[in-house]
Amino acid sequence: MSDIFAKLEKRLGPIGDYAEQAPGYFAFPKLEGEIGNRMLFNGKEKIVWSLNNYLGLANHPEVRKADAEAAAQYGMAYPMGARMMSGNSNHHERLERELAEFMGVEETMLFNFGYQGMVSTIDSLCGRHDVVVYDAESHACIIDGLRMIPSHRYVYKHNDVEDCEKQLQRATEMVKKTGGGILVITEGVFGMSGNQGAIKEIAALKSKYEFRLFVDDAHGFGTMGATGAGIGEEQGCMDQIDIYFSTFAKSMASIGGFLAAKKSILKFLRYNMRSQVFAKSLPMPIVLGNLKRLELLRTHPELKAKLWHNVNKLQKGLRDGGFEIGTTNTPVTPVIMKGGLFDATQLIFDMRENYNIFCSVVVYPVIPKGLIILRIIPTAAHTDEDIDITLAAFAELRKKLEDKVYPQEMPSLSAAAV
Repeated sequence: MSDIFAKLEKRLGPIGDYAEQAPGYFAFPKLEGEIGNRMLFNGKEKIVWSLNNYLGLANHPEVRKADAEAAAQYGMAYPMGARMMSGNSNHHERLERELAEFMGVEETMLFNFGYQGMVSTIDSLCGRHDVVVYDAESHACIIDGLRMIPSHRYVYKHNDVEDCEKQLQRATEMVKKTGGGILVITEGVFGMSGNQGAIKEIAALKSKYEFRLFVDDAHGFGTMGATGAGIGEEQGCMDQIDIYFSTFAKSMASIGGFLAAKKSILKFLRYNMRSQVFAKSLPMPIVLGNLKRLELLRTHPELKAKLWHNVNKLQKGLRDGGFEIGTTNTPVTPVIMKGGLFDATQLIFDMRENYNIFCSVVVYPVIPKGLIILRIIPTAAHTDEDIDITLAAFAELRKKLEDKVYPQEMPSLSAAAV
């Protein structure tokens, strides 16, 4: 028998092992100032490519005004309690109605948090007799939801429709024995690679197999489709998506999330989803702020147009410069380079301190050893100048990596101290 905390002190995990060297810089950095294309880090202005503020709404003057007025009128406490008990309001219901109208669906249901909502939906839908088929590169919220349920699970290779069909065949044989149902889960836009999920192709498999399709479109809502209604609109298959999920934390630059589905499905979830039945509903300022954000998303198509101008300019510049950005066909832009952990730390340090560019870096164990991904998120707030500066900087940084000029040790952060 041992103290349950004993193991926590032996190893902090593959990222946490560098906790002493990383705090405040490589881990838990503090971006300050107004949210936008340029912010302060360690007291110096940086071009920021790490925020999912796709449409630039975080500091839109109408959004700031709506947020401030709602906070002044209601405070952050109202309404108190879970929606089922005492936390409902006309404005919560109005936001659900307007989302449903925009999405072209029967009904929507609000969540207090996106991540929690995704986990809880999976938990509420799936029982021990059911089978889940899911994409290998599914987001952590999907994986965590699957870890909570007793259902059988089959994973298919990322965006591989042929392998998805193989897993559906296995799932079909399984439910013949258990008497359960099949749920296929994938993403509309994969947040690491930038690939669109093969939603239309997977939905076409319904002609051969009996299953329901659940799509996490956190990165697609507001960015994809003619009006910004997401991946279903983009691929022309919204009517084949049985449960659609998105969050307010990205294009809407806010908090919370929502499901879109038939009324009968959402009626069940409203009364059975534990994270909503037993947790406080969205505060009124968040709800009213989200109504304003949705209004701007619907009535200002120039925001999405500016986003895509920046996406196309940045991605074309990277490809023309010989950079590997995978097969992204969305705003998410992964820049793939060769190098190890210490290369990555030196690269990020150099980029932030000498080129004044702040973006996220992904290394092993998230991706294979020997690779570095710089994950860039273009937004409507970025400028042509931001893109030009970044492209020039990346060319110089790549040359340094190739010439192996970086020492193979953790950089000293003393030089970066304010």
